Amino acid sequence: QICVVFSEELKCWCRAVIKSIMYCTDDYQAECFLLDYAKYIFVKSKDIRVALEAFMQIPYRAKKCRLYRTKPVTLRIDFCEDTAKIVPAKRWDSAATQYFQNLLK
Repeated sequence: QICVVFSEELKCWCRAVIKSIMYCTDDYQAECFLLDYAKYIFVKSKDIRVALEAFMQIPYRAKKCRLYRTKPVTLRIDFCEDTAKIVPAKRWDSAATQYFQNLLK
């Protein structure tokens, strides 16, 4: 269910989907995915509201997408031959993910 949450960082109300709820020291917090900003944040339960129908009619600013045919690569270093080359990898490592995020920014 889509709801409206207040983001302290953005200082505004945002449309979100609640992913999980957890109890903290004195209150419940929800992990939410902001539909217009494509990011995850934690929100206190008092900052969650039911979305008005008119608010839901506005198109989302962020869209889910996939990188078609983009495959992960990694740097393989051969110390014996003193060479390094980029080769296909089975999964994205943290350095490749960080590099890609920096390119997007």
